[in-house]
Amino acid sequence: MKKIDVRVGTIERVEEIKDADELVRLIVSFGDHERTILAGIKKECEDPGEIQGKQALFVVNLAPRKMMGEISEGMLFDIGYADGVKPVLVVPEDPVPDGTRVG
Repeated sequence: MKKIDVRVGTIERVEEIKDADELVRLIVSFGDHERTILAGIKKECEDPGEIQGKQALFVVNLAPRKMMGEISEGMLFDIGYADGVKPVLVVPEDPVPDGTRVG
């Protein structure tokens, strides 16, 4: 069993995906590289663009996954969805370098 690799990244851009009801494209900086991560937050946030520029936690060692014809290279961590609570981002208490590992 592979250990989950969770890292801090800065959401550089939030972009619309044509014909997607739930997904948005996040361009995320992990310090030495960027990744495209698709996140199903469109219905959860009035303005998904409000998370642009924020640091958040991401699972980065998942196999790339194709959704809506695009490849997602990770998964955004949020809290609340599974319990029916309006989801919120998991964020560091203070800014840390992009790519910092959790644990």
